[in-house]
Amino acid sequence: MDNTAAARLAEVNANIARACKQARRSPEDITLIAVSKTHPAEAIQPLIDAGQRVFGENRVQEAQAKWPALREAYPDIELHLIGQLQSNKAEEAVAAFDVIHSLDRLSLLTALAKAMDKAGRQVPCFVQVNIGDEAQKGGCPLAELPAFLEQVRAAAIPLAGLMCIPPADTEAAPFFAMLAKLAADHGLTGLSMGMSSDYETAVMLGATHVRVGSALFGARG
Repeated sequence: MDNTAAARLAEVNANIARACKQARRSPEDITLIAVSKTHPAEAIQPLIDAGQRVFGENRVQEAQAKWPALREAYPDIELHLIGQLQSNKAEEAVAAFDVIHSLDRLSLLTALAKAMDKAGRQVPCFVQVNIGDEAQKGGCPLAELPAFLEQVRAAAIPLAGLMCIPPADTEAAPFFAMLAKLAADHGLTGLSMGMSSDYETAVMLGATHVRVGSALFGARG
């Protein structure tokens, strides 16, 4: 098997296209986010060379250290923050990222709105939903979601849709279906869901953004 970055990218894109065909969707409606967290620039470069332009990072500081030179060389790169965000990092996140996937509480909403106003830059945000009601996991509690979405809309932050990370070691499909229903109920079309192990399922259940790491960068260890 050809294990080059280009081959891995082609395989993931082919899998997305196949899932789209089964679900009667267009592959053009799916944004593949290559999750480059913990990977150095030299590991990212082969994917860029193969045509990938959308990448995801978990931490603001790591992105600040790694991406400025790459983005200068490739101005069409789009960078997504997919990890938890502390309110005190809001200004740095607004400066460093094009999309944020982890808006989940009022204090962060307030900080982001203030940061965007100060920077004169609107950054679309997905609201992260604690879809499995897990105490240890970030995300807006299900019961609080309707009120929180109202607060996001009132703050005039671009609302991209909903994001979730299903509980580990469980079948992801029911949680993806639940997120899709929640989005539809609230008039949202963006769905950030699905990772290396389940992105095809996520696409079949309505994902618009899939966050794929190991399937693109290769297993480590």
